[in-house]
Amino acid sequence: MGYTAVHPVWGRLDASRDDLGCGRAWGDVHRVKGLRLACPECGGRLFARASRYVIRHFYHQVRPQDCELANESPEHHLLKLELAMAARAAGWRAELEVSGEARNWRADVMVFDEQDRPFMALEAQLSPMTQDEAQMRTDRYARDGVAVCWVALQERPWERFVPSLRVHFPRQRDETWKVRHGMARYAWEPRTLKAKAKWVHITCPLGDAIKWILEGRVRVHTAANGTVRWTAPAYENLALVRARMEAEVEAAERAAAAERRRKEAEERIAAGVQRRRDAERRAQERARAREAELQRLAAFFELTGLDSAVWETFTQMVRSASGKAIRWGDLSPAHGDGLLVYARPRWEGGGFHLSGVVCPDPGALVKWPAGLTILVPSRGWLSRIQAAARSPLKVAVLDPVTGHRDFIRVAPPSAITPVRPNGPDRA
Repeated sequence: MGYTAVHPVWGRLDASRDDLGCGRAWGDVHRVKGLRLACPECGGRLFARASRYVIRHFYHQVRPQDCELANESPEHHLLKLELAMAARAAGWRAELEVSGEARNWRADVMVFDEQDRPFMALEAQLSPMTQDEAQMRTDRYARDGVAVCWVALQERPWERFVPSLRVHFPRQRDETWKVRHGMARYAWEPRTLKAKAKWVHITCPLGDAIKWILEGRVRVHTAANGTVRWTAPAYENLALVRARMEAEVEAAERAAAAERRRKEAEERIAAGVQRRRDAERRAQERARAREAELQRLAAFFELTGLDSAVWETFTQMVRSASGKAIRWGDLSPAHGDGLLVYARPRWEGGGFHLSGVVCPDPGALVKWPAGLTILVPSRGWLSRIQAAARSPLKVAVLDPVTGHRDFIRVAPPSAITPVRPNGPDRA
């Protein structure tokens, strides 16, 4: 059943209007024999019907299966009428079941503006519809310059994304149509960023909601998350104030974070520069210390004929051979003017202990301590030690030129017992 029909002479008829929208009375169409009325949707023949309990409307002589107007539910039928009556009560011209000139849409209720142009479609959408369909149909209206408000009785997946209202169907005679969802206010008290803010849906009569929408007292507001609501401009402005405050704080935080990153980068650069300077200073100090050590050992080098250029390599070989931390002492007259070597286990505490002598005078080896190792840089030195030995000796031959290491036990008067190279004996 529907509210509209087409007469071949009078044109479009609207059963919801007292004059049927064409200056005719209901009695001109109700129970009039031979009257030819057609469905504006499918063209099928219609008849007028009304009773004490049924709102007047038009019905098909034979209900077609593919005509939307013929197969409307009672709830859809009544909701359309309520939307039209609410728009008219607000002072607007509203027509039921209006199609576009290109017939690419048909509005359940079309509201016209002061220039008699289609202004807003009120759609009673009770049948299933996807979000994409809702957006497509909304855009189709928009291309013709028509706004739209979708009205449903139940929660729908599309209601968050297109302008919509969810209403309560009155089941009792004293009940009225109520908006339960879609009309919202912005709650934010006190108005500080620490206070929570949220959109709160309000309940109001459907007639009031339609009046506010048509008069522009409420309008469509799309939140940052894409949710669409009807709300008053004052609430929009309040939400905008909150958003600006949040944006300002966020911008300030971003700026502060950027400043922190800049300072941290500068500190890292400065620390890197300081590390390089410290490394250069330490390198210079080590170079000066090496130079001072070489100067201190100049007499030893001259006495033994050792080359100061290979002294660092010889030092590393002594450390490797002993497996200990070492420290060079002074030339010792008590040890044949040899250079004293002090050692300490690397992972133990305590001080350094005398553990060897480098290149002592072979003539001073008459009474050599049994546990004290002699370190020499070449086989030539070993031969000199062997020739002058007067007591058993431990000799480590560490050649800084070839990198070879030998550990020799020297026994008087001239017997030399070789020890396996790289064996267990250590300086």
